[in-house]
Amino acid sequence: MTSKIRNFSIIAHVDHGKSTLADRFLEVTKTIAMGDMRAQYLDLNPIERERGITIKLQPVRMNYLGYILNLIDTPGHVDFTYEVSRSLAACEGAVLLIDAGQGIEAQTLSVFNLARDLGLKIIPVINKIDLPNSDVAGITADLVSSLGFDAWEIILASGKTGQNVDLVLQAIIDRVPAPIPAAGHTRALVFDSSFDTYKGVIAAVRVVDGEIEGSSKICLVGSGAKAEVIETGYFIPSLSPQEKLECGEVGYIATGLKDVGQVQVGDTITLQGESVTPLVGYRPAKPMVFAGMFPVSTEDYPRLRDALGRLKLNDAALTYQGENSLALGFGFRVGFLGLLHMEVVQERLEREYNLELIASAPTVPYQIKLTDGTEKTIHSPAEFPDQSRLLESKEPWVNGVIITPENYLGAVSELAKEKRAVFGEFETVAARIKVNLRLPLAEIMIDFYDRLKSVSSGYASFDYDLDDFLPVEAVKLEILVAKQPIDALSQIVVKSEADRLGKALVAKLKLAIPRQNFEVSIQATIGSHVIAREDIQALRKDVLAKMSGGHIERKMKLLEAQRKGKARMKQFGQVQIPQEAFLTILSR
Repeated sequence: MTSKIRNFSIIAHVDHGKSTLADRFLEVTKTIAMGDMRAQYLDLNPIERERGITIKLQPVRMNYLGYILNLIDTPGHVDFTYEVSRSLAACEGAVLLIDAGQGIEAQTLSVFNLARDLGLKIIPVINKIDLPNSDVAGITADLVSSLGFDAWEIILASGKTGQNVDLVLQAIIDRVPAPIPAAGHTRALVFDSSFDTYKGVIAAVRVVDGEIEGSSKICLVGSGAKAEVIETGYFIPSLSPQEKLECGEVGYIATGLKDVGQVQVGDTITLQGESVTPLVGYRPAKPMVFAGMFPVSTEDYPRLRDALGRLKLNDAALTYQGENSLALGFGFRVGFLGLLHMEVVQERLEREYNLELIASAPTVPYQIKLTDGTEKTIHSPAEFPDQSRLLESKEPWVNGVIITPENYLGAVSELAKEKRAVFGEFETVAARIKVNLRLPLAEIMIDFYDRLKSVSSGYASFDYDLDDFLPVEAVKLEILVAKQPIDALSQIVVKSEADRLGKALVAKLKLAIPRQNFEVSIQATIGSHVIAREDIQALRKDVLAKMSGGHIERKMKLLEAQRKGKARMKQFGQVQIPQEAFLTILSR
């Protein structure tokens, strides 16, 4: 049976046509009837369809020419590399997709190296050959010279028109090795999970050894949880119940477990009573961007907690813990893989769980050492100590790769210098310049991607891996509105940049905060030192408008009463800060 199974993924740079090619696979293999077909069929989340990107891996089982083809669709954005690694760990092969107009890009190299290191059979496919700006000959030469493929291995195809899609499927059958069963007890690798109100936690698995039947009593080796299987089946791509899952197959197991924490991605499922060696799971995802998320209504706090628990089941990279803000009340400090990951999670919480949320400024973790010798890692400005107690601080750096056409190299280099980059080697890859560099993670969080695309007219691409923590002279930039500290607007910044950022921030907040009936001051401070200030002038009611005449003393009396009232409001008035004010942090 295993000799007829092929498990594979499609990997590529973002927007190189993975979802479109997957659609053609579903059509050619007749997995989905033509009348039911829609674009981006495997992108089940509305956010994926609207943004035109894949953010969640999705398995599907197809039958073609007597073979079983298990595709695990993968995201392309660098924030979701963890999802890609989970997909590849359940496969023996991968289709490497390259846009005929764009060629080899940064994420192309990243996913290629990831698949190669896992020992997968890689099938190179040049996609979008129907485009008028396609450069098939040039990209073929690049794949041969840069990635080491032979010319005969490369398949020319178009996911949009369906041209040569059958050749890609035939190559998967011919080149991707079948699963090799290992002698031993039953073992299945959990590579994804979801929650169903009636079936409990549903684990997406790749069966490595043995088989699991619909009524089996199972045990999760890592968590120790035990359960009786409610249902087993395949993804076609909706859940299709089957009697059992056999060795080499990809499918799902409905565990009936209600505790979402008992089924961890990377865990091994076996039968109760069997003693097995756990399968090699996944390196735990390490969130490197943190932000506070607070409900607009304090009554929604329990709903936000439950919603994060549900999302955590589907998103192993998501972390969260309780947080209390003086300005925003009770919420959570949430960890993300990157800014896109943060945007997607916030949008899912608001749409799927009908929550109104305010997100604080995103930050990276810092390692600090205090004067008393204490060392710890902090994830929010609220945890940053007074300068008098701080002995040393370190920030995370990344190893980055920028691939750009040569005529944009100057502008790209200037942007990288502005972001405190340290340059390594410059190489020529696929008729483009590959810039190896190291730079702080905090510098690429806010506007780096947008500006990189702007200065390169959209042609440059960027990818990175986390490196290490390096010393930095960091300070806490605190924002005061009407002399009240707003902890949700505070951030940790490099000391040399504090003045510039403080002035820019209070200027933006002045425009974002509505005028009140009293004057409002906005200050940026470091400790007790004010580095920037803006004032929002009070709304002024013309108290003399209804006076058609009268002595000057009467007018002065009314103006004096107004002055005293405004002074009192300034002393006791509360400033309501709209969400737009918090969002100004996201664009420096």
